[in-house]
Amino acid sequence: MSTPITAPAEVPSGQRRIERMRQPLTADVLAAVADAHGVCVRPFTMEVGDPDTGELRYVPLPCGSTLESVCGPCARKARALRMAQCREGWHLAEEPRLDADPPTADQQAQLTVRADLISQYRDAVSAGRVCEVDDLREAIREADDKLRQLGVRGRLPAPDLPAKRPAKRSTRRRQDAPNLPTRRVSKTTVGREYAGRYRPSMFVTLTCDSYGSVREDGTPVDPESYDYRRAARDAVHFSSLVDRWW
Repeated sequence: MSTPITAPAEVPSGQRRIERMRQPLTADVLAAVADAHGVCVRPFTMEVGDPDTGELRYVPLPCGSTLESVCGPCARKARALRMAQCREGWHLAEEPRLDADPPTADQQAQLTVRADLISQYRDAVSAGRVCEVDDLREAIREADDKLRQLGVRGRLPAPDLPAKRPAKRSTRRRQDAPNLPTRRVSKTTVGREYAGRYRPSMFVTLTCDSYGSVREDGTPVDPESYDYRRAARDAVHFSSLVDRWW
């Protein structure tokens, strides 16, 4: 006796698609897991190459955003860092020392060697001794590397003579025009000290009132009740609002 075959129950039209659409996307699950573990949700991928083996690998770097709507973990880390800096007194109590150290004997000797190499290089170029030009250029490059290793900073003069520039129209200011008003700027980075011991520092977060409930992507939940006019006005006059607050 054969067993009767029953037809499968009919599925209402669109039910399976609705169920699939309700399932979370892989990107949303990854972002939720990264946020729960304090990992950047939108890292930058950088290609790093090994000059010895030639191997290439990809290294993720955090985005470092300070907006929680963009990346919650990075914004929370930045906020905690700023709060810790404010508690510990991140400002300097004394002016930093910016005077350069005097040149050492090794630096002067190496620069003298470079000057001699440049003189020989220019003589070889003017005389047309092509076989010596490449060797002298490589020697000058090695002298530059040694100067960098000795701690010399700044731009070194090129071995080739500068090309003659075409005449340009002068942009110098007219001598009969009055001087523009200027304000004297003090070369200091440390804030003013009051009463011999108080050096104020402040960390403030300013937040405008809500214009209405929004979704995760920033779109209004109820467009009819969302205050678009006030949002546009605050965006246009935000700099004036900050100046007025100060």
